[in-house]
Amino acid sequence: MKVKVDPTMCMGHARCVSLAPALFESDELGNAVVIGDGSVNSKWEEAVKLAVANCPEYAISMIE
Repeated sequence: MKVKVDPTMCMGHARCVSLAPALFESDELGNAVVIGDGSVNSKWEEAVKLAVANCPEYAISMIE
């Protein structure tokens, strides 16, 4: 599984950063970006699902 953030939709609420800090960080404008290539190991799958569900702009997507 991989995760990605659509930079045109993110408004910088940082919920994903709080829920999955190993996978997301904030850029210089405060918007979320994926750390690394977006690969998600099994340890972080639930956190990614929560991040997707809690993004107010639906800017996060999972790719199986």
